[in-house]
Amino acid sequence: MKAIKHIALALSVLGSAAVPAIAAPAAQVKPTVILVHGAFADATSWNGVAAKLRADGYKVIGAANPLRSVKGDAVSVANIVKSVDGPVVLVGHSYGGAVISAAAQGQANVRSLVYVAAFAPDQGETALELSGRYPGSTLGSALAKPVLLADGGKDFYIDQDKFHQQFAADLPQAQADLMAVAQRPIAEAALTEAAGVPAWKQLPSYFIYGTGDKNIPAAALGFMAERAKSRKTVEIPGASHVVMSSHPAAVARLIEEAASAE
Repeated sequence: MKAIKHIALALSVLGSAAVPAIAAPAAQVKPTVILVHGAFADATSWNGVAAKLRADGYKVIGAANPLRSVKGDAVSVANIVKSVDGPVVLVGHSYGGAVISAAAQGQANVRSLVYVAAFAPDQGETALELSGRYPGSTLGSALAKPVLLADGGKDFYIDQDKFHQQFAADLPQAQADLMAVAQRPIAEAALTEAAGVPAWKQLPSYFIYGTGDKNIPAAALGFMAERAKSRKTVEIPGASHVVMSSHPAAVARLIEEAASAE
């Protein structure tokens, strides 16, 4: 009887050893979010959005957009994309939308594009032409005297006295004043450079903008979103051009939706 029990126990042990262990599913890797600022701004314009994304477990990179030329700026951002192991969500504000449209080309790890009050030009289009295609932009009259460059080009700034109403009307005056001081200029050449084949034709795209935008009219932003077959478009009533600064929670939500979409 004891021998039978020993045999049964041995078979039980062998049987349990023969059953392969079921590995726990690997945790899904969250994409890295790369935030690309536009003209008259810098990476700190994303601070509110970045804080919310980081709190939700996302790695965030605020790219320093040179604002010199679409192609050159796209190379700068593409180099950052290449340095990231794993999936990426590219987010562009204003002129930064033209940059991410070019930078994502050929980058296999870019999962989606998010346009925040941003240009999404088609091949051959320029930011300058798109901003004037629909009525409503008052940027031209808000610009300061251009800074002449050694190569014959021009740098554009927004007049500091007009910055609040033109660029950031839904932010407190004191905050907008500091943004005006820290604004980064854009080269005229960047605004007039024709875009190449855009990545939004292949990648899922998402759009968010405000109806109070005085740089790029809401009608132009809505047109570009529809043309790009935006998976989700969020229009915030009354929001200014810096919707990421005035409504960071809404912008972060859309980015996270783009990051988690299949």
